[in-house]
Amino acid sequence: MEPENDTQISEFRLLGFSEEPRLQPFLFGVFFSMYLITVFGNLIIILVIIECSHLHTPMYFFLSNLSFVDICFASTTVPKMLVNIQAQSKVITYAGCITQMYFFIHFVGLDSFLLTVMAYDRFVAVCHPLHYTVIMNPQLCGLLVLVSWIMSVLHSLLHSLMVLRLSLCRELEIPHFFCELNQVIHLACSDTFLNDMVMYLAAVLLGGGCLTGILYSYSKIVSSIRAISSAQGKYKAFSTCASHLSVVSLFYCTSLGVYLSSAATHNSHSSATASVMYTVVTPMLNPFIYSLRNKDIKRALKNSLGGKLEKGQLS
Repeated sequence: MEPENDTQISEFRLLGFSEEPRLQPFLFGVFFSMYLITVFGNLIIILVIIECSHLHTPMYFFLSNLSFVDICFASTTVPKMLVNIQAQSKVITYAGCITQMYFFIHFVGLDSFLLTVMAYDRFVAVCHPLHYTVIMNPQLCGLLVLVSWIMSVLHSLLHSLMVLRLSLCRELEIPHFFCELNQVIHLACSDTFLNDMVMYLAAVLLGGGCLTGILYSYSKIVSSIRAISSAQGKYKAFSTCASHLSVVSLFYCTSLGVYLSSAATHNSHSSATASVMYTVVTPMLNPFIYSLRNKDIKRALKNSLGGKLEKGQLS
């Protein structure tokens, strides 16, 4: 294929899931419903945490940030896909593709960093309960979130700038429903060795580093729980971590599943289908996990809904 200077490239084609016209209304309905559930579910979590003063703790501060990031994460890919399905067009501009890729990398990295910070919070709560309020003070919580944002910005900026230096080919079809980094790199006619090295090195250092931090925190948490003599004490300590552990498992298992499936099959269509799990399904399920497994959130939701119903009846 003949290389073309990237300044002349105006658009890409996102091939999506299926070319079958009869499937398009079904796909639109499914993803539109999932997107609405994601946005409203996470928005309810944020509003409940803001409204209820007893939820103004480090754990729920991080959870509200995670919910906000999940809304942004889903909004990076799903709305464009819905517009393309509705307009029966698969086109995305060059600038739009690079922008989408930047924000996707940013928010997936930020998700990973926040889950690690939340694991550290649970480690301090379980292993050092007497010093929890001193260690997890508002200044440290704000700093941890700020550092997570800065690291994610730098990480996504690095990849985006490295893609901009590539000379892309004339065949600009992306066999995915969004501009995924690896797929965009594979469109290049120039040497991509440096891009591949940076991509895999960043995945190992940042993804592996975050996962190591989470596993270390939970190894210490398990050791502390085992040292508790009463069964009730063990249950109470574990219940504070159950929701976070479920979200971590869902995020990393689906991400790892996508990577392994794409590496094993080398099938871009199956990789795109598998990517739905962590790009759409995971952000959608997180509010349900926290609302169903967390007593504080359940109580706050009941009180909030109950209070509004009483006001409505009085008026």
